[in-house]
Amino acid sequence: MLTTLKRVSFVVQLSSRAKSSIAPRSVPVLSTMLPPGTFKGKIALVTGGGTGLGKGIATKLSDLGATVAILSRKREVVEATAQEIQALTGNKTIALTGDVRDAEQVKKALDELDQAAGVPTIVVNNAAGNFISPFERLNAKGFGTIVDIVLKGTANVTLDAGKRMIEHGQNGVFLNITTTYAETGSGYVVPSAAAKAGVSSLAVEWGKYGIRFVGIAPGPIKTKGAFDRLDPSGAFEEIMLQNNPLKRFGEVDELANLASYMTSDYASWLNGEIIRFDGGETVANAGEFNMFGSVSKEKWDDLEAAIRESNAKSKK
Repeated sequence: MLTTLKRVSFVVQLSSRAKSSIAPRSVPVLSTMLPPGTFKGKIALVTGGGTGLGKGIATKLSDLGATVAILSRKREVVEATAQEIQALTGNKTIALTGDVRDAEQVKKALDELDQAAGVPTIVVNNAAGNFISPFERLNAKGFGTIVDIVLKGTANVTLDAGKRMIEHGQNGVFLNITTTYAETGSGYVVPSAAAKAGVSSLAVEWGKYGIRFVGIAPGPIKTKGAFDRLDPSGAFEEIMLQNNPLKRFGEVDELANLASYMTSDYASWLNGEIIRFDGGETVANAGEFNMFGSVSKEKWDDLEAAIRESNAKSKK
């Protein structure tokens, strides 16, 4: 029996060390999902909208007719992005400069948006800060930087924009971009995991005002900003691809399509939900026996023979 178990273990070890040779079969459709004009007459605010996921979401909302404002700390970046989006879609795009960690700067940015277009009815809390580090190597400043952006920044924007919606009697929707490890926990990104777990509890009370709260928890989507901080050497890319059942990273436009649906009136009954958007990565890594996914057909033949041998011996 012991010999059989050793053989099974050896087979799995050999297979798990091999690089995945399975090509991705899930091919994303990146064109806009919703009908043209879905957001005509809507005003959307996207924090962290100058680059990456935020830029992708802002572009998609603008393409569907929204007047979009993007808020970022870097004036030159946000202004260039706003010009790029407006040139692409033909719809008004507003560049706002401010640090979401500072409530006064948030108020100033929302005042500017109010004067330029009005009160937003769609708010995407996407501004984030993260880097990979063992917890014991952090200091209070490093921890605080992440928590202040992700948790305090989200609270500042939500409170200011939400109060304006309520005051004007406007329905609205807040979409928070979180992470899968806010639910599962993860080593080496403790500040972000802790902060994002608090996001979904910020505004349980506002349904009575016609204000919805939804979230997306993305898995690995390869943007320069995220991967430069979380995988600066590129050493973990192959591991991440092997660990994902679909054997590929997500695409920004895929996430933007989901974001546009969740913030649209097509999803008016969707409230209080965070959708995991990771190609099955979380489920794959949660299962005790999911490692067997990398076992080849030949190795499965060996495993089956070993199990049959073990069963035969146990019956004697």
